[in-house]
Amino acid sequence: MPNPRPSTLLLASTLAAGAVFAASWAVGYGPGVGPGLIGGMALLALYWREHPTLRVVTLTLWLSISTGAGLFWPQYFITWNGFELNSINLYLVQTIMFCMGATLSVADFTSALRMPKAVLVGMILQFTVMPGVGWFIAESFGFEPAVAAGIILVGSCSGGVSSNLMVYLARGNVALSVTMTACSTLLAPVMTPLLMQHLAGHLVTVDFWAMMLSIVNLVIIPIGGGLIVNQVSQQRRPVGDLLRTVGPLSLAFGAGVAALFGVIQVLGGATADSAFFYALLRQGIVLFALVLLLSLLINATLAGRQEVFQKLPPVVSIVALCIFLVIVTASSRDGLLSAGLLLVVAVTLHNVAGMVLGYWLAPLAGIHGHNRRTVAFEVGLQNSGMAGGLALSVLKSAGAVLAPIVFSTMMNVNGSLLASWWRDRPPKDEPAA
Repeated sequence: MPNPRPSTLLLASTLAAGAVFAASWAVGYGPGVGPGLIGGMALLALYWREHPTLRVVTLTLWLSISTGAGLFWPQYFITWNGFELNSINLYLVQTIMFCMGATLSVADFTSALRMPKAVLVGMILQFTVMPGVGWFIAESFGFEPAVAAGIILVGSCSGGVSSNLMVYLARGNVALSVTMTACSTLLAPVMTPLLMQHLAGHLVTVDFWAMMLSIVNLVIIPIGGGLIVNQVSQQRRPVGDLLRTVGPLSLAFGAGVAALFGVIQVLGGATADSAFFYALLRQGIVLFALVLLLSLLINATLAGRQEVFQKLPPVVSIVALCIFLVIVTASSRDGLLSAGLLLVVAVTLHNVAGMVLGYWLAPLAGIHGHNRRTVAFEVGLQNSGMAGGLALSVLKSAGAVLAPIVFSTMMNVNGSLLASWWRDRPPKDEPAA
């Protein structure tokens, strides 16, 4: 008798976990609810990975599992042997952004010059539609100020790397998607604090310069480091040649970031004494050393093996995002449970409205076909990791981080469903070649 196929075993195990969940729920929220639900979702994610049509939503399941684990067992994700797990949240966000940078190239930023109209329209919609819809929802639903500010914060951030994946799955214009994500990320240090001051300043205290500095630290620096490492990975070079090329680039990167930090801090009211300049110098040296060491490591291990290198950043970023979600969910469990279904409805409306408005407004500017679908994803899918990091580092609010947590899951649910629908349905308004 042949052994059962792995997919059959996974399906049977999934059904068994679902039965445990259902039985525990039926007897009044018994002890098997959490293990049955989380275990069933994990097995289902593994089962769906073997199916080309369903694997598009496995990311959503893993994010949901992370959120669910934080809700069911918060005691395991707050402290470990006295170590506060919240202290690594910002490093996790930086890891996600670094991985994003490692999938980009300088050409992705400069390609905006080749399709300026589509990119310009996308940027206008990115920083008007989502902030505006976020403000309207925050004001209409009557959330407490911190939660309302979190909704506006999600809408005010740049586009997320998830949009690139969804565009790829939907057979859209991936080059345009990556370019729009890159450009909106570059605009974020100015646009996000500006929008937050004007739209959420009455809800929470928003320090423009502190938020700008935090975005540079959380987003721009890791992405810049990832870009350099990606460039190094193209081909293996002798160490001497690498040091002559990447060394000055890393030094310029560290010095440039230190100078930018100094300008932002001085404009924000910092006192430029000797200690201030020594602090900037230390930051520049540390950044230079980190980028150079990473470049040497990648050059020695993965340079020239692009098929291997390109698989790592998405996996690492997903793992980092899942860890981030489970930690912040555990820390914000009471707030999530109190906001409950209403917050899920609010962020779902926010995400769907962004995609719908992006899709229907794009043709007014002459953008059609696959580019129109690309704009829809870029507008509706936000950098929720960045929003969560800013909520913790600048707003310092457990309430403000709730919307990014829920938005991260819901945008992947809605995005993956839309990508699956569009995948085998060519747009009827595609311009003639």
